Amino acid sequence: MVSLKSHPPIDPTLPTWIADLQQSAAAALADLAMPSPKLEEWRYVDLGFDVGTFGMAAKGQHSSLDIPFRSGVGALAVTDGGIAELVNELPTGVSFGSVRRSGEEYVAERFGAGIPGGRDVFTAIHQAFADDGAFLHISSGTAVAEPFTLEISATQSGMISLPHLTVVVEDNAEASAIVYFTSEEDVEAVVLSQVEVTIGKNSHFKLTVVQQWGDKTRAVADVAYTMADNATGTFTEIGLGGAYSRIRFDAKLVGNGSHMEIVGAYFGDSDQVLDYRYFLDHIGVGTTSNMFLKGAVEDDAESVFTGMIRIEEGAQKTNAHQTNRNLILSDGASAQSVPNLEILANDVRCGHGSTMGPLDKDQRYYLMSRGLDKAQADRLQVKGFFEEALVKVPHQQIRDELRIAINDKFVAAQSEGRV
Repeated sequence: MVSLKSHPPIDPTLPTWIADLQQSAAAALADLAMPSPKLEEWRYVDLGFDVGTFGMAAKGQHSSLDIPFRSGVGALAVTDGGIAELVNELPTGVSFGSVRRSGEEYVAERFGAGIPGGRDVFTAIHQAFADDGAFLHISSGTAVAEPFTLEISATQSGMISLPHLTVVVEDNAEASAIVYFTSEEDVEAVVLSQVEVTIGKNSHFKLTVVQQWGDKTRAVADVAYTMADNATGTFTEIGLGGAYSRIRFDAKLVGNGSHMEIVGAYFGDSDQVLDYRYFLDHIGVGTTSNMFLKGAVEDDAESVFTGMIRIEEGAQKTNAHQTNRNLILSDGASAQSVPNLEILANDVRCGHGSTMGPLDKDQRYYLMSRGLDKAQADRLQVKGFFEEALVKVPHQQIRDELRIAINDKFVAAQSEGRV
């Protein structure tokens, strides 16, 4: 059993649908402990911390003026769980804000419904104590070209924050969002976030997560998609920071003809642990998915990828693929890559593949024979390795930022003699 160092009293003003969720999760939490590497879903990692030694963060209080400006149609800032709304005019057919303030009519039935609160201690803590969240609702027939932006930050060392995002895209609609996870380098916090996405018939939603936690922040994120007939979901995750950062992603392709596209790029240094667990459940007929992740680790960093594509018995005509490729740039770095398939239907096309290894010596020799020195040749190899993933990232702004961040990380490792 895990008990937190401190937590706030129950809020008597909570709406019933949040209070009931908290009560259910609190009951589950009473029987849960910190996960062990002996459990299949937590294999290959030593978490290195006990969430019970952290207290619950006081929510940040900020105005809309504190939200960093980024391109897009609307923005929210979530600081230690407190939500500041950017005051601007949203397009017709769009609602974007705090669940408690203005979201009940749109998301009450879906808040916390996509992620089991008793799955592990982290989901239970989130749902037992989260009392608000951000929401994005796109009405039927609405198409928004520019992305919505959510800035999620942790500022309090020794504390836990619980950001939550619920997205509902109704039928025949289209939208996208970018979520930035950030903290300062010295913030030793735990962030337990949940993102739930429901995509209606013939709709398309693209979510991009840019993870830039500080070196002492530990984060566990749960993301869940549910898709109707001919819906298309896109999820992109960029992993750059954090002492320990985990993404657990689940997608249920319920609707016939639905499609899920997953893109990932990550770069671990120092003693970072970047942990990715992807589960895709193909339920409808004629569903498709493509999972493509590329990562690099150097110094003593670790990366973990486990992917599971499950094809249910009635999910005929499924076409699903997963790929994970890793560069291991230092002797002390390591990568685990475990793609899996579980196929219960007989008329499907599925495939998976993974690779792990150092930079190519033959490519280095070739580049050096063309006049580059070793450092330049290796930088070009790293750039080329990631480019295959970067061209799949939905937003040019993110692609440009990531190219710079990866280059900076690798150049720093070269200058300090780690690669």
